[in-house]
This record gives sequence, structure tokens and C-alpha cells, in this order.
Amino acid sequence: MASFEDRAYTNSLEYTLKELRRELREREQHLAELRASQEEGILSPIAQVQVITAAFNEVTNAEPFVPMAGSLLPSLLAMRKTHTIIAESNALAKEQAKEQEAQNRQLEADRATLKDQNLIHEALSARIASLQEELSSNAEVTRGDAVNEKRAELKQKAKDFSRRKRQLMIDLLGFMERELAPLLVAEEMGGPVVGDLMDVDARDLAAGFTAQGKLKKTGKADAGRDKSQRRIDEIWGNTGDDAGSRRPNVDNQRRRPLNDVEAAAEEMRWLTEQLLNKLTEAGGNTEDSYVTIGRESAAVRFLIRSKVAQYHPRDISRIKLIDFGRELEE
Repeated sequence: MASFEDRAYTNSLEYTLKELRRELREREQHLAELRASQEEGILSPIAQVQVITAAFNEVTNAEPFVPMAGSLLPSLLAMRKTHTIIAESNALAKEQAKEQEAQNRQLEADRATLKDQNLIHEALSARIASLQEELSSNAEVTRGDAVNEKRAELKQKAKDFSRRKRQLMIDLLGFMERELAPLLVAEEMGGPVVGDLMDVDARDLAAGFTAQGKLKKTGKADAGRDKSQRRIDEIWGNTGDDAGSRRPNVDNQRRRPLNDVEAAAEEMRWLTEQLLNKLTEAGGNTEDSYVTIGRESAAVRFLIRSKVAQYHPRDISRIKLIDFGRELEE
């Protein structure tokens, strides 16, 4: 069935082509006859106009060429026109899609801008209302009341500052006793420096450390206690005449530490207090802010490594607290 339709379609195309060729031959023959019958020589302008007019009249009065019944020429022309319209429509649709996408992006940007503008407007309105309320309330307050209110506000801030400072000191001392002191003792015993060993049990310190800086599995209790006592004497100082050479008398009245961890915590507390007090009492004088240390202990090394304190440029037995506040003020 499909083969028969293909043959019929092919025959129709061949017939239409023959018809067009016949019409073309007739037109060419007619044109040749016109050229042959034309008189030789140059026509006058009037004659040229007459010839052109006669040609137009003949073409106008002649019956238009109409394909014979069953010709595929109308279908081909309609198909070509349809194809052209479809191609133009697709191109226009793509162009319209691009324009719509650009318009959508612009719409989203405008919406975001409008949202920001609304938020800014709301914030400004709230701020204006707050300022107006504050202005109206201040207008009813006398100068004396304003001074008293400001004084009360400053006193409250001072109380809050003192309370926060006490809490910070409590937290700092607690950190020294619970976390830092065992690590300082481990470094004093030949273990890793503070920071390399993140956690250590105070009960494991009695066994000591190996030459490689690792905790020993077992150790003699008496030897451990002797070493611990020597370290306490080194950190806290003996009870002899030179006990007060490094600390003020008020510090010697404190309870003597019972073990290494307490001694390390007490030394760290003493160093911190002395550094803070010296820096405050120096009043900006760099030379007066140094604290004399008896030895380079693990606590001193920790403060130096942490960039909390620094050595004297010409005397390593003296350290001072780094004045962070001065750098911020400058």
C-alpha cells in the first residue's frame, strides 16, 4: 500500500514538473516571437511607453496560470509557506523566552530591592520613634535628675564590671587548679610541654615519666613521694630563712601545698597576681612592671610560650605581663 502511494506521489510530481516546463517553454517562445517582431532601431520615449503599456495590458487581461487539477504545486507552495511561518515562529518564541527570562530576573532583583527598602524603612521608623520617645522623656527630666540618673547608671556598670571581674578570676583560678596545674607538673617531671599533653590524671603523676616523655606504668611510692616533696620545695620554697625571698610575707602565711598539683597551681596563681599588680602599679613605666622569678619553672615557660608574658631583654630572671590594653588604646 505504501509503495503504491509513493509511486502515485512520484508520478504527480513528475507531471507537475512537466507542466511547469511546458509553461516555461511557451513563455520563452512567446518572448522570442515578441523580440523577432520588434522593429530594429531605437524607439522614441513615447514608443517605449506605448510598448510597456501594451505589455502590462496584455498581462493584466491574460488569464493567470492555474495548475491543472491534481497538481501538487499548490501543496508544495503551501508547505513552503507553512515551513517558513513555523521557522519564524520558533525563532520568535526563543527570543520571547529570553526576554521573559531577563524580565523575571529583573523582577526578582526589584523584589529583593523592595524588601530591603521596606526593612530599612521599618528600622528607620522604629529608630525615629525611639528617638522621639527619648526626646520627649528627656524634656521632662531636669539637669539634676539627668546627672543623678547618669551617676546611678555608672555605679551599676561599675558593680557589673566588678562582678564579672570576680567571676573571671574565679574561673581562671579554677582552670589553673583543675586543668593547667597537672600539665605544669607533668612538664616539671620531664614529660611533654603544656599543650602537647592535653589531659593528665593527677594520680598518674606519682609514677613519673620515662626518658621519652611518656607516663610510667608503675613506680615506687616512697621515691615518688620524695620526688614530689622536692618539687614542692622547689616551687613553694623551703621553710628556712630564704622562704620569703621570692614572695611577700602575706604569701608565706598561706597554707603550704600538700602535693605537686597544688604547688604548681599556687605558683601559677602567685605569678599571675604579681604580674597584674606590677603592671597596675607601674603606671606605664615599663621598667617597673617586671617581676623577679627565682627559677625558670614550667609555669614561667608556659606564660612566655603563650605570649602572655615576656622576658626582660637583658635579664632572663625578670618577666613582665604584655600590656594588651596599651596596644588597643594606641
